[in-house]
Amino acid sequence: MDVRSVTSRIPGIGDRGERKDVVAVVKLHGVITPTPTPFARGVINLAAVESALTRAFDHDRLKAVALLINSPGGAPTQSGLVAERIRQLAAGKPEIPVLAFCEDVAASGGYWLACAADEIYAHRTSMVGSIGVISGGFGFTGLLERFGVERRLHTAGENKARLDPFSPEKPEDIEWLKKMHTQLHELFVDWVKKRRPGKLADTEELFTGDVWLGSRAAELGLIDGIGNLQEVIADRYPDAEISVAEPKRSLLARLGLGAPAAASAMLDALAQRVVWSRFGL
Repeated sequence: MDVRSVTSRIPGIGDRGERKDVVAVVKLHGVITPTPTPFARGVINLAAVESALTRAFDHDRLKAVALLINSPGGAPTQSGLVAERIRQLAAGKPEIPVLAFCEDVAASGGYWLACAADEIYAHRTSMVGSIGVISGGFGFTGLLERFGVERRLHTAGENKARLDPFSPEKPEDIEWLKKMHTQLHELFVDWVKKRRPGKLADTEELFTGDVWLGSRAAELGLIDGIGNLQEVIADRYPDAEISVAEPKRSLLARLGLGAPAAASAMLDALAQRVVWSRFGL
């Protein structure tokens, strides 16, 4: 048997037996949430993506790391933690570029993640931006009265029960929440400006929380160009192979054991559905 005919079929091995360069891909797909869901698919947090990020940057013959992003956003802290971890790993290999590719949506926290890359690309139809802060909830005071239910709440500390959904809203609590939103918004804006110096259009329109399609996002400097992962990588690294870095899964997850209760899983799915629906997805 001709040894060359065997080695040429091994992934990463060329016709002459040399190992190919690698572009490592990390998929950042889903809602960004701190909720520990080891059995669920489609959520992003540091615990969920840490192993995939580490594997990506540890590849031999690494030419670039590509972040494949499809996220409507979510928790700001997890957005920051994941983005900072990407930059920390990138700092250890300053010669390796980090490229972000926006798919359907890279909005809010999803765009925060994209800004961890050195360059950002999107499809013409991708929804990009939403540099703002949002929170929501429900009030159940009328429901309790309707069924004759008395709310009993005891605290130590006058501000311990801010925005309790079973109590009437207080103006001072709303003002407190607005201040928190303003502070988070300022951090988001500072992060975008830090990561994209000299690239952003000189307009406050960028930071109103609006979202744009890929072509307009390019005009505003939110992304570096129009393109998808396959075509950009093929053009810049024609001799490299794409290797998807998958996160490690626990033994219970691999065996399909220990899945969350049906009610809890349904609530998680509903919460994620609400976030995606803001972008018509």
